[in-house]
Amino acid sequence: MAPAWRCSVKTPAYLIPSPLGDIAVRIEDDALTGLFFVGQKYFPSLAIAHEADPRVMSPLARKVAEEIAEYFTGARETFSVPIHLRGTAFQRRVWKELLAIPFGELVSYGDITERVGLPMSAARAVGGAVGRNPVSIMVPCHRVVGASGSLTGYAGGIDRKRALLSLEGAGFERGAHHSVQQAFAF
Repeated sequence: MAPAWRCSVKTPAYLIPSPLGDIAVRIEDDALTGLFFVGQKYFPSLAIAHEADPRVMSPLARKVAEEIAEYFTGARETFSVPIHLRGTAFQRRVWKELLAIPFGELVSYGDITERVGLPMSAARAVGGAVGRNPVSIMVPCHRVVGASGSLTGYAGGIDRKRALLSLEGAGFERGAHHSVQQAFAF
């Protein structure tokens, strides 16, 4: 059973379907502030104001739903919706680096640590910030892997991370793009 979420008029949240499970979309001040698989780790407490019905969704929520659907069909590699990342200055620095990771490419937590100008001893803190990314998929934390290339940590679950990377042709099946149905069987 889904958790009981709370939502205010000021912070509308919408539920959109995806091949990997329902996704909650949070819109604030004409920007996307949250994109989470329902039930994922660190999922914020919010209510679903509207399901994916274009008649009741805000224009921005409709755009998010459209771009996510295009991503899952392989028709979209980048996103154009405005995103406002809410977190600490450190987290925002890390999340900004995630935005620079190209579609289908992998980087390690150590790479991100270096890119934000920190010593390797900070890699665990960087991993913590990556794990608390509030905008899954569009801020591509799923493209971050362990130093050995191993699939480690993803708030939405390792199976979803593997499916997203397979869809992008990255990771274990580098260069081969697959449909979500091929990448992830329920």
